[in-house]
Amino acid sequence: MQQHNKILKYILDIESVLLELNEIISRHKGDYSSFSADFVSVRAVERDLIIIGEAIGKILSLDNTIKISSAKDIIGLRNLLVHAYDSIDTSVLWKILIKDLPILQEELTTL
Repeated sequence: MQQHNKILKYILDIESVLLELNEIISRHKGDYSSFSADFVSVRAVERDLIIIGEAIGKILSLDNTIKISSAKDIIGLRNLLVHAYDSIDTSVLWKILIKDLPILQEELTTL
């Protein structure tokens, strides 16, 4: 039961971060130029993606049977953001926001 509660906590953390990321997209009206010019939003996205990567890593360490299609990529992105933050292009972050996060959101809903 304890393991289940920890997994649920990490899922709720991710869902909370996804709400923040959707707010950032809305704030910039889906416009990449507006987003990339706002360093506060860019840094917030970086931090939120780190949280998602860390939470997914912890979920999988508790239960490796849970299927998240891009888990390896998400954890890899977290590592890049933490250790090689200066090599991440804002267009990559925007692509993740627009194309990849909706998929993650659907997968979490099914969990």
